[in-house]
Amino acid sequence: MTGTRWQHSAELVTEIMSLVAERSTLERQTALESFVFEYFSNVEIEDIEHAEVADWYGAVLSHWNFARQRAPGETRIRAYNPHTQTHGWQSTHSVLEIVCDDRPFLLDSVRMALERQGLTVHLIIHPVMGVGRNDQGMIETVERLTHRARGGSGDAESASPRAGLPAEAIMHLELDRQPEQTLAEVGQIVRAALDDVVAVVDDWPSMVRNIDAVMAALKSGPPPIPATELEEGVEFLSWLRNDHFTFLGYREYRLVDASESDATGALQPVAGSGLGLLRELDGHPPRVLTSLTPEALRIAREPELLIITKSNHRSTVHRPSYLDYIGVKRFDADGKVIGEYRFMGLFTSAAYNRSPMNIPLLANKLRRVLTRSSFAPRGHAEKALLNILETFPRDQLFQLPEEELYETALGILHLEERRRPRVFIHRERFGRFYSALVFVPRERFNTVTRQLIQETLETTLGASGSEFTVSLGESVLARLHFILHVEGEPPLPIDQPALEARLRDLTRSWNDELTANILDYFGEARGVGLVRRYGEAFRADYREDYTPRVAVHDIEHMEALDRSADGLSLAVYRPLEAPPDQLRMKLFHPGSPVSLSDALPMLENMGLRVEDENPAKIKRGDGPRIWMHDFGMRSADGSEVDLEAVRTLFHEAFSQIWVGNVENDGFNRLVIGVGLGWRQVVVLRAYYRYLRQIRLPFSQAYVERALANNAAIVRDLVALFETRFDPTLGDERETRATALVERIGAALDGVASLDEDRILQSYLALIRATTRTNYYQRQSNGRDAEGVPKSYLSFKFDPALVPDMPRPRPMYEIFVYSPRVEGVHLRGGPVARGGLRWSDRAEDFRTEVLGLVKAQMVKNAVIVPVGSKGGF
Repeated sequence: MTGTRWQHSAELVTEIMSLVAERSTLERQTALESFVFEYFSNVEIEDIEHAEVADWYGAVLSHWNFARQRAPGETRIRAYNPHTQTHGWQSTHSVLEIVCDDRPFLLDSVRMALERQGLTVHLIIHPVMGVGRNDQGMIETVERLTHRARGGSGDAESASPRAGLPAEAIMHLELDRQPEQTLAEVGQIVRAALDDVVAVVDDWPSMVRNIDAVMAALKSGPPPIPATELEEGVEFLSWLRNDHFTFLGYREYRLVDASESDATGALQPVAGSGLGLLRELDGHPPRVLTSLTPEALRIAREPELLIITKSNHRSTVHRPSYLDYIGVKRFDADGKVIGEYRFMGLFTSAAYNRSPMNIPLLANKLRRVLTRSSFAPRGHAEKALLNILETFPRDQLFQLPEEELYETALGILHLEERRRPRVFIHRERFGRFYSALVFVPRERFNTVTRQLIQETLETTLGASGSEFTVSLGESVLARLHFILHVEGEPPLPIDQPALEARLRDLTRSWNDELTANILDYFGEARGVGLVRRYGEAFRADYREDYTPRVAVHDIEHMEALDRSADGLSLAVYRPLEAPPDQLRMKLFHPGSPVSLSDALPMLENMGLRVEDENPAKIKRGDGPRIWMHDFGMRSADGSEVDLEAVRTLFHEAFSQIWVGNVENDGFNRLVIGVGLGWRQVVVLRAYYRYLRQIRLPFSQAYVERALANNAAIVRDLVALFETRFDPTLGDERETRATALVERIGAALDGVASLDEDRILQSYLALIRATTRTNYYQRQSNGRDAEGVPKSYLSFKFDPALVPDMPRPRPMYEIFVYSPRVEGVHLRGGPVARGGLRWSDRAEDFRTEVLGLVKAQMVKNAVIVPVGSKGGF
């Protein structure tokens, strides 16, 4: 404690002492002041500064009044909710007050009892004082002890207070606020725990004398067992006696056969022999009991000196561990087992920290395992095996038969630091629990993985519960040790390979799954290179949102970027849970993220409403970073999207829009809404641009909407265009075209809107007036043998077939369209004279050109009777 903190604490205690001086009577003031001083002597200021001085005065005075009178050996316990009107002070917590003789294990045992009830302890004040009382049990003197009992340290030494004052433990614990009924139960539970402490500590000397007596009896009247086994057994018991075992219970048992019991045989307690936790109280059975199964009875009859295992009961004293069970068998003159001396307790920390090569029983057991391995003495393999044995769970070293220990240790050695899961399972000899040693790659170990492994083992083994410990040394493997408790009949034989396969699945990292999926999907020849390239490419945000199987398909798209002419790769998909009007699109772009200001208008013009976007940056082993944008979209009008029908159309259209080969406008909604390809949409867009030049009185947005509203007619219009000009068609061309015109005419009769009817009629007329087009012509791109469609579209019209065309009508007219330029050429006759010009009138350049044609006809009437003119 620093000086500043101590001064603060001292100041707080001084204020409390001032209140004591003001309000207490003279005859008890000295003892009360000593009580208050000792009460707060070892309390950190952070623990008590949350409350007012008046409340701490009330708390300590309340405890003083509760402790003031006590009979010798009495344990006083009170649990209550402090309230100012009732108790003179208040707290937000429930308070547990205890006054008793000081003993080891008190505080640990009280905390364990509270934790078993799920209660959180917020504050502990636990002074131990030398207290002098008169014949009525009233406090007369309170003094500091010269030194305290080593409570909880594993021994039972008594306190040695100055001037012979008995040591009393004063405990103040603040708990989660509880109702009064619950507090009464808490008091009973804590009293039971303290009764156990009293039984253990008071009987400690007797238990030690009993183990001494057992050793003496083994030496003076050795049973008919091998001398080495007897010698090792006595040496082990002596080692336990030497501060390596905390004795918590003892009882002697007599092995009776079928003639003396209702069963096939049983271990019968010897009346009056119980000590500690196995003590009989008021004629009741011992607190810890063991039921014998046929297997346990068989083990009890085996002519071996010692049984070392775990009880299926937790200790209520000192540590909340399952009790260690040391059984020393009794033999008759013929070497038949006739009973057992049973010691219950806990191995001390010294027993766990010492090398097993220095522990009786274990040392020879380990030497036999090393000898059996046949490894070269002091060679690498023997040293590695010895390290495995020395770091093996200590309880398992005691419990495992030598054969199982040998096989398990060798199995661990053969792991050879391999990054793969292994499990070694052993059933406790009485069938009450399983021990499972699980090794997993260290980098894959975390709490979630441990929980999954634990659940899997519990399910596989039919366990009712389990505990675990984790060992993380310098190895690349983490070791998990599970103790799994089973009830009833043992489960079916364990399928070890299947269990380990399940654990491999549980401990596989995301990157491991990715590697496996890459090799499975692409094959080993190509997959190995892709693993090097993408094995560590995906960051945590991507791994959290997408599975390795999905990542494989994303890799396929990213690989396509290297072959992409537009520097873009797309994947349109629909999650399984999504409704039919929703879809998602992944857009992959190298080097830098895509500007949302560029991408969103394109998607919206395709008839979609973008609802979310999930970006991810992917760093390949070589090459530039790749940005993936995952857009969540819904059809703008709420209609269903037939993804399988439009996926390829969507991919091609978006790519063409991205590179500028297709204009980004509302005509693109026809890709999804009508099911047209991007070039078919270009045809409709080009016809509209010409209709605008010949003064169709409808805006582009209105025309786009009219086309979208009449999907079936639009598909037939496109089919009519392709039927008329597809060079692969022969004699059936006219028949098909006539049928389409008739079908379109019939469908137009059902169009309710006059405007939409006029728009569709205009498209039909233009298509029928078209005499030639370059739609099917292709040009070389240096990569594809067949070339690619030309970047512009041209139509040759017969103006006589175009209704509502401004006069004068030329004999022939050509219209050229591309995203970069539009142009017309009007020709008055087979022989005409004229030129070309650029116009700055984008909306009506044909009107300007038509006027020039008229002027040309007047100007050149003598030379050439008709004129021609082109403009763009």
